[in-house]
Formats: sequence, C-alpha cells, structure tokens
Amino acid sequence: MAYEARPAVTAENGVVISPARARWVLGVLVAVYAVNFIDRNILGILLQPIKEELGVSDTAMGFLTGPAFAVFYTAAGIPIARLADRGSRRGLMALGLAFWSLATAASGLARSFAQLAAARVAVGVGEATATPAAHSILSDVFPPERRTRALAVYNAGASVGMFFGLLFGGWLQEAFGWRVAFAVVGLPGIALALVVRTTIPEVRRGGAEGRADRGPAPPMREALRALWSLPSYRCICVAAGLYAMSAYGMTMWAAAMLDRVHGIPYSEIGTRLAVVVGLCGAVGAILSGALCDRLARRDVRWQLWVPALAGVLLLPFLALFALAPDPDLAVAAFAPVNLLNVVFAAPTYALAQGLARLRVRALASASVLLVLNLIGMGLGPLLVGVLNDAFAPHLGAEAVRVSLLLVAGAGALGGVPSLLAGRTLAADLARVEAADAPGNA
Repeated sequence: MAYEARPAVTAENGVVISPARARWVLGVLVAVYAVNFIDRNILGILLQPIKEELGVSDTAMGFLTGPAFAVFYTAAGIPIARLADRGSRRGLMALGLAFWSLATAASGLARSFAQLAAARVAVGVGEATATPAAHSILSDVFPPERRTRALAVYNAGASVGMFFGLLFGGWLQEAFGWRVAFAVVGLPGIALALVVRTTIPEVRRGGAEGRADRGPAPPMREALRALWSLPSYRCICVAAGLYAMSAYGMTMWAAAMLDRVHGIPYSEIGTRLAVVVGLCGAVGAILSGALCDRLARRDVRWQLWVPALAGVLLLPFLALFALAPDPDLAVAAFAPVNLLNVVFAAPTYALAQGLARLRVRALASASVLLVLNLIGMGLGPLLVGVLNDAFAPHLGAEAVRVSLLLVAGAGALGGVPSLLAGRTLAADLARVEAADAPGNA
C-alpha cells in the first residue's frame, strides 16, 4: 500500500502541531491509558483477599472482574464516542478520567459485594471516555504510515499500567490491605485530568492524511450501518474479542493461580507479574506496531496476519504457564504469553480508524471495544470463575489450571476471522478514503 506525502497537522485554531508537540500528545495519552489499566486491573492482584473478606464465590469474583465492568464500559462507550466525534475530545477525556479515578478510590470504601460492584460499574462508565477519544486524536496527529506504531506506543500504556498496578497492588495489599490499595492508585488520576485538559490540543480532523472534514458527524444509525456494512470491519471486531478473551482470562486470574497452586506471597506475586506483564506487554505492543507498519507497506493484510500468527504461537506458552509444576517455570512461561497477547491491539485499532469516516472514528473505536470487551473482558474472567467452581469439587485448588487452559485457548481462534477479513480489506479501505477525498462532496 503506497503512501503519499501528507500536509502539516494543525490544531483547530490553525497552529501547526510540531513533531515535539505530537510526541507530547502521545506521551500524555500513554499516561492516561496507563492510569486506565491500573484502575481497571488492580482488582486482579486483590482478587483473593477481597473474596475472602466478602465471603463470595469464584463465580461472583469472575462477575466482578468481567461483566460488572465490561457491560457498562461497552454500553457507555457508544454514546460517549458520539460525543467525542461531535465535540471536544480532550474535554471529554479529562472529565471521564477524573470521574473514574474517584470511583477507583471509592472502591476501597465498599462494605459489601454490591457496593464494590457499583463502584466497578462507575469505573467502567468513566473509562469509556478514554480510548475512543484517544484513538481519534492520534489518528489525526499521525498519518497512516505511522499510525499503527503510534497506537502501539499508546497501547503499551496498558502494560505500563498493569506493571504499576500489580507491583503497587501486591505491596499495598500486604502492607495496608486492599482498601488502601484502591485509594492510593485512584487519586493521582485527578491531577492527570488537569494535564489532559490544559495541554492536549484539539487537532483538526483528517489533516494528517489529506482528508476533508465535512462534519458534523452523521446520525448514529447511519454511521453504524456504514461501519458494519464493511466485511473486514466485522471480522476485525470478532477477532479482537477472541484474542481478548484469552488475554483477560489469563491476566485476571494469574495472581490467584500463583497463590492457590504455588503458594507465593502476594508481595512476591505482584513483583513477578509486574515484570512479565508490564515489561513484556510493552515490548510486545511496540514491536508489533513497528513490524505491522513496516510490513503493511508491502501488503496491508499483514495488519491481520501478524495477530493471527501470534495467537497460534502463544498456545504452547499458555499450556506451560497453566500446567507448570513449579512457580519459576510458570512465571517464565508467562513472559512470552504477555508479549504475544498484546500483538493484536495496535493493528486492530489502526485498521478500525482507517475503515472509518473522519467524524466516525471515535465510534469505530468504541464499536471494536464493545465486541472486544463483551467477549474478552465480559466472558474471559467470568468463564474462568465458573469453571473453577465447577471443577473445584474434583480438583480442589488445581481447578484454576484447567480453567485457564480452556479459556485462554480462545486466542488461537481469533486468527480465523482475521484471515477472513483479508479478503476485502484493501477494497474497504480504498472506499472509505475515497469518500473523504478533498474533491468529493
């Protein structure tokens, strides 16, 4: 796929966005995504002590880590994305960041399972403001030939967030308890919200690729119909859901498995998982973005083929993590799992942005996230919890090994819709870009 020279990127007030300013925008958005994932995933490291204090089942905790967050996150994502496509993306993100940070801190005040579930719902609604707006901003700052790499760096923020969430969560839980852990990780997001509001520019839409912004945004029904009429977009969404089912199922229950099966103290679990989840995830995200950008210059379908290959390659490492006889081998196997788990994210989001009209980009991202999170986050952790309770009478603490192995294998199936998307991807991308060409009405 050939790329032509692009015009300068400008803010809505006409000021040119310099390369240094573009890097600042990317850096701030990475920090937002890191906070997003700290607040979203700290529950994983705190899962066992919360379960014991509140006296609930694994199925209940699977609900708390999965549907309680994912359903409301995705339900709020579509209307919030419409606000981002119509108005100020930075303002919406700053407001949402402050809201979910307060909700995270408030989680530590919960005295019952219902109260904690309500707090998680609030976190989910707040976090729905971040990624669709961020994807839309980055797609207007970075042209297509650099977009996957930029989105990969952004996505590495998730691994950075999991690194600090696991590291601090484990130590805070052991030193002060899980309630203090929620407060400590939640409150700093309020300061970051001010940084977003005051330093992120409102970038002119379409300037990075020479496309014409003919706003306002089309009606939601029309916009969704246009997106879902593209066969490649539909396949990309389904593939993302299957890849995410493996990733979320593993991530949310890894700490509980190391505690139950291998008896590792929580401070040690947090440190070990922080290194393999955070560092390996960040490396995997950045390398996959650079690789996909390079290969897509020859054939855009590499944006689909690379995630499909990663989904197959991680299977033996998943099996080794789940079935390893000692904790050192299990943690070592979890390193390549996390490197490969994140490969799908950046090319998926980059393709979704390319397949969307300019005033539909936040919605395109939110629609991918809807499928990804309902299947991945909504079902992955929940199914592990349900299977744990089903297998526990026969397997005891070992039940989590089998549950993880069964659920995590879904990632390999994501390659099927990825390969199917390749049949129409080039034609779908060309059709959307032609619709926004400067000479068209």
